Amino acid sequence: MTAPVLPWLPDRHLGAVSTLAHADELISQVGDLLFAYLRSGEVIAVREVPNGAVSDAVVEAIAPIPRRVPLLVADALVTLRAAIEHTLFTEVEFVCGSPLDERAARSIEMPASRTYEEFADWVRGRARRTPTAMAQGSEILRRVEGLQPYHRNIRPDLHPLARLALHTNHAKHRTPAITAVRLVTIVRDDRVPLSLDELDLRPEVPLIVGDVIAQTPLGQRVAASLFPTIGINRPGTDQWPILMHELDEISRWVREQAIPRLVTGGHPPPDKIPAFYEIDVGHEDERAAIGLGTSTAATERNKIQMGAAIARQNLVGALLPMSDDLTAEVITAWAAQLSDEHVLERVTRLKPGPRDDLSLVEQNVGALAVLRDEVLQFGAAAS
Repeated sequence: MTAPVLPWLPDRHLGAVSTLAHADELISQVGDLLFAYLRSGEVIAVREVPNGAVSDAVVEAIAPIPRRVPLLVADALVTLRAAIEHTLFTEVEFVCGSPLDERAARSIEMPASRTYEEFADWVRGRARRTPTAMAQGSEILRRVEGLQPYHRNIRPDLHPLARLALHTNHAKHRTPAITAVRLVTIVRDDRVPLSLDELDLRPEVPLIVGDVIAQTPLGQRVAASLFPTIGINRPGTDQWPILMHELDEISRWVREQAIPRLVTGGHPPPDKIPAFYEIDVGHEDERAAIGLGTSTAATERNKIQMGAAIARQNLVGALLPMSDDLTAEVITAWAAQLSDEHVLERVTRLKPGPRDDLSLVEQNVGALAVLRDEVLQFGAAAS
């Protein structure tokens, strides 16, 4: 017998699942735009400027971010907030047993209080117009209270609900999301890192024309790769987290914490809402369609896509010295015909660690030898 799909979720809340799927679709569009933009190779233009005994690498130009990116980001965040608000309103109306009048309906909202005092003031301020289903002491208000940012003892402003409210208030009343190019790191082509610990991460601030991003001895050329990303500003702060990370953390919290806890009143059930299911067509059985959805969110798909693109680039540099019979063109063609997942699987065979660990070096050389043979076989078959 087939297990029921999301048995904890009443039919009255199936609409929230489609809203979450729509948000994931919007985030997927953001990811596609960012992938094309960041992999264009033309995001940052740099020129060398003599400066005494050194040469400064100065940012000469930054490619404009597509206007559609911040618009889609704002749409996705507003949609995520709508999923919470719709769930809350539906539950209140269900408990009341009848449609709410306009005055009571306007009182139903999800606050994002960073202190208990702020939440208590919000409760008092709406006491006269709220329906009994969400009045002080009600079960639904208890659920709302349990999701408040002030429960994050350290930096409640970083709670996903606090960030969601911050972004959506700004997007609805002032401007869409504010985005900017950031430079994550610079990697010398002759020193490909084996782990994140080896990366020299740069400050989380927007890159601007005129920034000096590197220095080399005058007359010496060092081949290096730039790794830009797109940051999003948290309104009213100088914080610029990576855009896709911000969307991932907020959307995951809404889907895995906020909606389930508003519906059940307890810990999220083990059966999770899918990140996406087909919403371009109508379904006779919506619940069955949801059951065919995917748990892989758009942010994760983008992470795989970006990681595989970087891995393909790094594999060329890692494998080229392994044989005189290899060429960059053959390695590139071999990596291109592999799926993103297969590329990442091959890269994970190379284990990070200290470069003076001889056993680890030997293991990695052996793994590279296997990949070398795979490329040689591919090249022979292709020719």
